[in-house]
Amino acid sequence: MTNSVEEGSGKSSGASSLADKAGQYLTFVLGEEIYGLEILKVQEIIGMMTVTRVPRTPEYVRGVINLRGKVIPVIDLRSKFNMEIREDTSRTCIIVVQVKSANHQVTMGIIVDEVSEVLGVAGEQIEPAPSFGADVKTEFILGMGKVGSKVVMLLDVDKVLSWGEIASLNQIT
Repeated sequence: MTNSVEEGSGKSSGASSLADKAGQYLTFVLGEEIYGLEILKVQEIIGMMTVTRVPRTPEYVRGVINLRGKVIPVIDLRSKFNMEIREDTSRTCIIVVQVKSANHQVTMGIIVDEVSEVLGVAGEQIEPAPSFGADVKTEFILGMGKVGSKVVMLLDVDKVLSWGEIASLNQIT
């Protein structure tokens, strides 16, 4: 037996998959909402720096940055999530993440309003992502973390962008 959580508990495999999502999450703020990224996907956090726009890219692609000699794409998560665009502040930062796409791994930056903290989220604190009907896709949400009185949307960074969108980002770098 490899999964002691289910032993004798009678929990379904759905409960097991939520327990598998337990771990450390880097939390950040976008607007009034708190989001979490699996800490193992995060390479580093950097302050805002000059982002070079790339013509003919989607609105959510802010551009590219030179990260210690490597050019990486940067996406604006507010724009990707269809949130109101606002100017960068002193708290705005870029989270550099590793995203898996098909057979390769992509390094990219995501712009967030501010980084909060690293939270440990246990399996029993995670609820499945709510369903909003067929027209609203939520596959990029791993689950909803209940931490104290807060709800943290746990993101699957591999699914925030589609396979085709990630392939497009690869072409601009």
